[in-house]
Amino acid sequence: MKYTKYIIFAVIGIMFHSCDTDDFLNPLPESAIVVDAFFASDDDVVAGIIGIYDAVQGVNENTQTNITRANRGIQFEYMLSEMRTDNTRTATIEGTKADFHRYRVNPDNIQSEDMYQSMYDVIFRANNVLNFIDVADAGNQASYTAEAKFLRAYAYFKLVRLFGDVPLVTTVVTPDQTDLVFTRVAVAQVYEQIVSDLQEGIANLDNTYKSRASKAAAQGLLAKVFLTQPSPNYSDAQQLCQDIISSGEFSLESDFNDVFYNELNDEIIFAVQYELGNSLESQSFSSEFTATIRQGREDGHNIVNDNLIVEFQAIGGNRTETSYWNAGRFTEVAKFLPEGSDITAIPATYGPSPRDAGNDVIVLRYADVLLMHAEAILAGRGETSDGAAIDSYNAVRLRAGFEDRPTTLTQNALLAERRVELAFENQRFYDLLRFGVADGVLSAHAAEMGYSSYNARQLLLPIPAREINLSRGLLSQNPGY
Repeated sequence: MKYTKYIIFAVIGIMFHSCDTDDFLNPLPESAIVVDAFFASDDDVVAGIIGIYDAVQGVNENTQTNITRANRGIQFEYMLSEMRTDNTRTATIEGTKADFHRYRVNPDNIQSEDMYQSMYDVIFRANNVLNFIDVADAGNQASYTAEAKFLRAYAYFKLVRLFGDVPLVTTVVTPDQTDLVFTRVAVAQVYEQIVSDLQEGIANLDNTYKSRASKAAAQGLLAKVFLTQPSPNYSDAQQLCQDIISSGEFSLESDFNDVFYNELNDEIIFAVQYELGNSLESQSFSSEFTATIRQGREDGHNIVNDNLIVEFQAIGGNRTETSYWNAGRFTEVAKFLPEGSDITAIPATYGPSPRDAGNDVIVLRYADVLLMHAEAILAGRGETSDGAAIDSYNAVRLRAGFEDRPTTLTQNALLAERRVELAFENQRFYDLLRFGVADGVLSAHAAEMGYSSYNARQLLLPIPAREINLSRGLLSQNPGY
């Protein structure tokens, strides 16, 4: 089930009784009676948890075209990540979606605003479930709590990397506490909460699911958090990755194509699922990645940049064919071709229902863990000859068809490997930040492409103007916006 848009300022609506509940669902229950009626049993709590995943999944743009009426969840993330790097761009320079690749995002950008609101939608739903966890069966309360906190941490990890200091809300907010949703908290404090939530996930989850929170997903996400936070914790990140490797529960798919078209395979640790042809459970971004033979409402997004193609030609190996294809006028992403596509046909076809695509979004997979393992051992140094780091790095290269084993692993080689292995999976921007090279790489890319508006302040997105206005000045803006 999809829900209508959760918005932070709905708290204000409660205070003034101005919110029409037929149009909007508040992030807070309007009354304890309503919540008690819903969260009255273990099944109700499970339904509430599934509702958090709905918020992550977001509403298909083809189903509800009015962005002010429905959060997109993670369906716009490629704009805020891939298209703000040297990986991809839009086919045109028109509209707010094109502002990301040209480094022209302003506080009124509706896609950036939607990502901000979508992640707080996830957080508010998680907090609401946690507030009523005691109605669940006693034997399930620890795992349900851990699952809700995992999803809250997942949302905050996106927010803190994209927006910097953000409001930290870990409880259901009452109408007299609205300052909590408008008071920005230091990045370090947000990371403390993320770490705590994920540690609870590790302690209380197992590996039953790949499309829901699991112990391994919490371990892998926490490893990435430790590598990313202002003071990286390389040793604990290394151990977490080693724990996943040693578990024997995950492995690289022998065929790279199967990673994306044999969903929830042995390489997947956590993925957000979508369902082909089901308007309520599908996604539309797969069709938006088309350009030459248009399939989406506003296609021509996430078009592959030439400098990434050059990187693939050098070190892509057998990953190249699965990753992108030359569609004629443009080079398009191939990892998310709608199911049933046949790009060998003349003309190419994109399956029976490209605007209601079912391609999953992979959040974490085993290849990522192997490369993070190498990164943790590298520990911010320029190179290492450590055998364990080289083995993890080389396992990914072997699957790509490269048989030589290097004697030294450099930071540049590892970053390049992550670029081609994880291309179009919303990792590149975060990788550049984590490796400390974002400004250098992106300023060079902007100069090459003629994007004169780039400057280092744009490594953080602006806090949405709408939120600042609704806070009546309490919520501050990032520098330079």
